[in-house]
Amino acid sequence: MNTVPIEVYLSESFGLDEKHASIKPIGSGHINTTMLLSTSKRSLVVQKLNTVVFPKPQLLVDNARLIEQHLSKKQQAGEFNLAIVRHVATTQNDYLVNDDDDTWRALEFIGGSYSEDVVNTASQAQTAANAFGQFAQALQDFDANNLHAVIPNFHNLAMRAEVFKQVVSTDPHKRLAHCQEEVDFCLSQLSLIDELNALEGKVPIRVCHNDTKINNMLFCLDSNNAKAVIDLDTCMPGYWLNDFGDMVRTFCSAEQEDSTALEKVGVREDIFAAIVKGYVEPLKGVLTPAEKQSFWLGAKVMPFMIGLRFLTDYIDGDNYFSVKHKRHNLDRAKNQFALYKDIVSKQQVLKEILTQV
Repeated sequence: MNTVPIEVYLSESFGLDEKHASIKPIGSGHINTTMLLSTSKRSLVVQKLNTVVFPKPQLLVDNARLIEQHLSKKQQAGEFNLAIVRHVATTQNDYLVNDDDDTWRALEFIGGSYSEDVVNTASQAQTAANAFGQFAQALQDFDANNLHAVIPNFHNLAMRAEVFKQVVSTDPHKRLAHCQEEVDFCLSQLSLIDELNALEGKVPIRVCHNDTKINNMLFCLDSNNAKAVIDLDTCMPGYWLNDFGDMVRTFCSAEQEDSTALEKVGVREDIFAAIVKGYVEPLKGVLTPAEKQSFWLGAKVMPFMIGLRFLTDYIDGDNYFSVKHKRHNLDRAKNQFALYKDIVSKQQVLKEILTQV
């Protein structure tokens, strides 16, 4: 067992001054443990990877580095202006460090930046959506098939529904009695699977970020402009409707995704319009008409699917998402279903916004 303090061990591994190292938590991710490792001369973002979610962490690093290299070429050609998430090699020229049963990596710290957990203004939403659009545009000529499926079927609603049904049928922790209404609601909405299946062959497979939350985009401290798109762990082949839908899911409500103030959870139409404008602008000339039309389906599917996953994890005993209390995942699920219902209720207005850009 390694008895050296983790900040010293990591500093030594990544060639820092281990005698003056400090480490503290940063970020608000559900999956990996993210820390800021600092010395007097340099800071790195270090992550303890969740090897239950990512059982083959080398594939995760391989994907991210391929994207990093592609974006670097675009940047050198003046075709991509955002900062790029870059992995840091160890003193042994590896990119992963093992500490007992834990697997760590290091990323360059992007200074002069800040993140948000909730979108406060339409301008903020447009800036962030535009950054994700720039990211997508820069990768539109990257062959998505070169990326490993680090989480197979990540946005496969049909698969998520089957897992959900299996967990409901076994009710391993006897929690079904506390969420039967939510279970019945999910079962009533599975026609969304047919809508997704109808898209096959009609929209192209793209490199997708697959986690376009507002806090996965850094703003510049000085200008409030976009600084960087971060957290490339789930970059995999997919449909852009998922990235658009996840922005709707995480930008449009004034409440955080675990808020229990459900009466305040809903779509802010000005934020929705800002997402559409910001995301579509960099993709003009690349985005197909079918893809743009599919964005409405993405706006519905992503809140529903994430809600379904939260509910599944709650019934299954909270094995995937980190939780702060035993009803945390259920609260998250209720929150997402409230957002989904509001999106559906405003279909006419929101679809009209999509057609105007």
